[in-house]
Amino acid sequence: MKSGSLMVLWGLTLLWSFHSGRLDLLLRGVFHSLVGVTGLLLLMVGVALLLEKGGRRERWRWPWLLSGLMGVLVLMVPPTPSFSDLASNRPQGLPDPPELAFVLPPEQRSLTEWVRYLRSQPDPYLVADNPVRISGFVWRQPEGPPLIARLTVRCCLADATPAGLAVEWPEWFTPKTNQWLAISGTMTVQSRKDLRIPVVVPSTITPIERPERPLEP
Repeated sequence: MKSGSLMVLWGLTLLWSFHSGRLDLLLRGVFHSLVGVTGLLLLMVGVALLLEKGGRRERWRWPWLLSGLMGVLVLMVPPTPSFSDLASNRPQGLPDPPELAFVLPPEQRSLTEWVRYLRSQPDPYLVADNPVRISGFVWRQPEGPPLIARLTVRCCLADATPAGLAVEWPEWFTPKTNQWLAISGTMTVQSRKDLRIPVVVPSTITPIERPERPLEP
């Protein structure tokens, strides 16, 4: 009976996470259906155990109580990850880009596509004056101004990789850590720490809500 109750609880937890959109903060979209199917299977097995006649009585044990408590907490407390903190504790190094990213017009490139493209170009002046339309969160830096960034994932937050672009923040705007922004402007080249790097010069900066799916592949 006790194991059946736990399976029902965790089945409902996974199904709720699947339908509520919480998985968008934790897991790449291609794996969401797997979580949903797993939740449904756990729910079905749990109900079958609860309905089983003649099942032996089970005593509650500490691991089961802790598992049940964790399931309740997952249902009650929504995830609120700090993307800036996650980015600061993850190594940079994006996976190889799809070829399509290199043929998109500059104004159609996402932030991660821009980062991939710039890493493939040894000469930053090749992108000078290119139009830029990107969105991302403000990623604070130990030294220097914050970046505009995104997190890319192969599977989930455990393998998240940050992708960031330098921004010439205007005097009238103060970026706040983890704030989501949409930026339109142009790309320029500046000298920072004795390096010539591409920098986004905004013409407009618009605060936006966190996207429903903030993690990019």
